[in-house]
Amino acid sequence: MTTDEMMRLREIRLAPYIQLATYLIGKARSGGGNMFRHQLDTMAILIDYSYVDSVLIKASLVHDILEDIPDFNHNQLLSIDFESHQVYELVKEVTRNPGESKVDFLTRILQTGSPNAKILKVADRISNMISLGFVNDLEFVNRYTNETEKHIYPMAEQVNGYMLMELRYLVDSRRRYLEIYSTINSKEDPAVPAEKTDFK
Repeated sequence: MTTDEMMRLREIRLAPYIQLATYLIGKARSGGGNMFRHQLDTMAILIDYSYVDSVLIKASLVHDILEDIPDFNHNQLLSIDFESHQVYELVKEVTRNPGESKVDFLTRILQTGSPNAKILKVADRISNMISLGFVNDLEFVNRYTNETEKHIYPMAEQVNGYMLMELRYLVDSRRRYLEIYSTINSKEDPAVPAEKTDFK
């Protein structure tokens, strides 16, 4: 990270957004941890890729709050600072609409989403793909990996080739995991516990 990027990060006041994100502490994830930690992971991935856009960084900290807290009062987000309205609009872009299928949701972001919406969704998926390594539901791992290749690769191609490289690595590693366990299952036929997932 350059000195200029570090200076720009210093100017971003994140504490109110982090505080708002604590509403997600009670939302557990199948891969471990909770949705609050996932927000922080997503932000860290963006910073790792040298994104220092203040609206993008702030939105990453609360990107699941509209979807995962049904009775959330959006005025709490809108009243934080002078960028809150832009943050809110970006969070809405990466939130599934009521009745919207997963495929339609991802297609909407790919076809009509802003560059920041695509960047945020790709960072979100990188975080989820890392967590996927701790999920034992093989059917879900396979489905989520295929979905990443079909719907998230094209977003990454549009916004960041290095993020695409990481996604490809993660997809390849999860497929190797599936191959190993398929081999074990064919020899020993162990019961694989199903897990309820909440990855988006």
